[in-house]
This record gives sequence, structure tokens and C-alpha cells, in this order.
Amino acid sequence: MRHGFLLIDKPAGKTSHDIVAMVRRALSEQHVGHLGTLDPAATGLLAVAVGRKALKVIELFSGLTKEYDAQVRFGAVSSTYDREGVIEEMKIPMGWVIPEHVQIQRLIADRFVGTISQIPPPFSAVHVGGERAYKMARQGKSFSIPPREVEVSECRILDYDYPHLALHVVCGSGTYIRSLAHDLGQLLRCGGYLEGLRRTAVGSWSLAHAVSPDAMSWSRVLPLKDVLAPLPRRDMTEEECKAIRFGQNIPGTVQPRTIGWHAELPVAILEPTATGETHARKVL
Repeated sequence: MRHGFLLIDKPAGKTSHDIVAMVRRALSEQHVGHLGTLDPAATGLLAVAVGRKALKVIELFSGLTKEYDAQVRFGAVSSTYDREGVIEEMKIPMGWVIPEHVQIQRLIADRFVGTISQIPPPFSAVHVGGERAYKMARQGKSFSIPPREVEVSECRILDYDYPHLALHVVCGSGTYIRSLAHDLGQLLRCGGYLEGLRRTAVGSWSLAHAVSPDAMSWSRVLPLKDVLAPLPRRDMTEEECKAIRFGQNIPGTVQPRTIGWHAELPVAILEPTATGETHARKVL
């Protein structure tokens, strides 16, 4: 049985769950999961784990940096913070002046780069009191989502011609580009929403290496041993490998998230113990 990661260029209109279902059918493999949701309206890179062993290592890649090209539309607001919601034109304050390129870039640098506080959109999958926010929003319930800290390492203007703004954003997991577009519009007092979004990279994986859903095949799956090669490594003897598989500790210590290898194949996710030994947190 083969295991690895498949890089998909997700089209607009498909959910991440839709893509997982398509992979299952195309590769005749039921053990499939993705490394990070893309909204249905968004396009671009969706990394998919294929095979039972690949699913076991998804957690090792949960914090990868992501890159996006975002299209922001000023002058209106959206109930979902993107083009999928109810769009309302913004009433512009008297005396308001169209912001210049340098003004927007300065505001972005001051408020949207670094560790920032962000409130997810009301139509999002975050839990509020044990219930998904989007379900409560659809039911017309009143609720508030607490702010959370997210990391944005880069946010720069690619193009600007009011009311259209193109941004390139590099950020950590949990960042909502929809909220960034909405918040920027609020600070500029003209309103704004996300008109388009394309994910261009996840960690070191680039959209340039992704395939369309129509071109999915086992030949395009990155082998698990190649996916895990950049992580910390410990080569194990046959005896150590047997001990690990039986849940026993082996001598020596490792750093967290170390991959145990035997015969040039990854066999376990290793972690240090309090006694200075090594234990398998997961056997692959």
C-alpha cells in the first residue's frame, strides 16, 4: 500500500471535503485527509494526505506557514466577509478621501503584520459555546467570537486601483484573510471584503507543483519517505525497531517530532521521555 501527500490546485466552488472525496475515488483509497481547509470560493494549493500512514503524520505539518494572493474590494461590506455573502454598499463619510497606496501600505505595516489580534468571521467554522459559528449565523442567533492572536509575517500590496486592492499575504495557521480584508476596510472607513483568494504555498510546497483534480494519480503522490525527510531523524537498528513496535523505550534521547527510520523507511514518530530515553508516540 502506498502512502504520501498529493498537492491539489483546488478550483473555486469545491469544498476541501469535496476534494478529499474526489481523491478517494480517483486513487481507490479511503484513508485521505487534508492539511488545511480552503473556503469553497478560494482556489489554490490544498495538500492532501493519502494512505493510513500519511494520515498519522498530518499533525507534524499543522503549523506550516501559508501564502496567499488576495483580492480586496473596497466600498462595500459582506455578511461573510467575502463575495459569497450579502453585499451592501458602504455609506462613505462626508469629506472622506480615497486612500493612497502609501497610506494603505503604512496602515498594513502598523496593524496587520506581526502577531496581531483577529476576530474570525461570523460565518466560520470556529466553535462558540460548543457550536460552529456559521451554523449559529445561519440561524440568526446573536453571538460573539473572542479575538485570537495570529501571526502575519508579510502583507504587501501587489496592485492597487481603488476600489480594488491585490495583496500577497504570508501567515500562520488560523489566520482568516477574510477578516483581514474586512478589518482593513473598517480602518479605512470605506468598508471592504475579500473578492478573491488563491493559496500559493503551504510550507515549502508550492502551487507550481500542484495538479488539477482531473490529473490526480498515484504517480503524482509525494512518497511519505520524501515528505518526512526534512524532519529530525534517528536511524534505528532492527532490535530497536522491534522494541518501538512493542511499545518499549529505547536508549538515547531525541528532540520532539523526530522520525525513526529503519531500512531507509520511516517507521515511527519518536519523542523523548522524562528518563532520558526514546519512546514512540506513533508507530507508522
